[in-house]
Amino acid sequence: MGPLRGHGRGQRDPDSFSDGGRWFDTTAAVKHGLDLAAEGADLIDVGGESTRPGATRVDEEEELRRVVPVVRGLAAEGVTVSVDTMRATVAARAVEAGAVLVNDVSGGLADPGMVPAVAAAEVPFVVMHWRGFSADMNSLAVYDDVVGEVVAELRTRMEAVIDGGIAPERIVIDPGLGFAKLAPTTWPSSPTSPSSAPSAAPPRRRLPQAVPRPRPHPRGRRPAPARERDAATAAVSALAAHAGAWAVRVHEVRATADAVRVARAVEGAA
Repeated sequence: MGPLRGHGRGQRDPDSFSDGGRWFDTTAAVKHGLDLAAEGADLIDVGGESTRPGATRVDEEEELRRVVPVVRGLAAEGVTVSVDTMRATVAARAVEAGAVLVNDVSGGLADPGMVPAVAAAEVPFVVMHWRGFSADMNSLAVYDDVVGEVVAELRTRMEAVIDGGIAPERIVIDPGLGFAKLAPTTWPSSPTSPSSAPSAAPPRRRLPQAVPRPRPHPRGRRPAPARERDAATAAVSALAAHAGAWAVRVHEVRATADAVRVARAVEGAA
């Protein structure tokens, strides 16, 4: 099992499917980020708008108000921070406030200014597989060959990002679990899947696994609420680490860190 970065995630949005605005206050959000770092997160991902299916967007001024003070507060405490945004202005302001990585779930498609802004900032850029905004993305989850199509679309997007001036070594590829993917297509497109792991990203590209409280197949029973899915998150994270993922993004760090440590210990003893 290769090295794995823990990426703690906190959404400052009342519409977040998982956090539901629990960290909406700046002071509470900074404290939560510090707690995640203390639990073992290597990166704290700060986002100001929900990307759950069906969510509507907040305006730019509101997103800036939510994100920049938290990034600044965490960076001032020595925490390594990334910013989760689809807007170039928010990305640039967050980098100025101390963020060291830009995580754009649209891979630069939502805002034509994003790629030039990240290229100018010279920070790593997460390019996620994306087909449209949250309000419409479930209707876009139509595939004949989910693995082949996701890989092809990611390759095309990566080439466009490089052509836009972002250095290849700064690009991180994300298959986008749950984004324009329903349960039957989410799991095959995951790096944890034997059918996709070898081809989930172009060669030598860092691959993160976003597992924000996944919804397992219910098999006849109702799925647990989002905040009760941390065991599922830990399981998928351990599988992702085994498959070679560079990072996992999770809402609760401790359970995932423990699961990955156990998996590594079992592998080491084998």
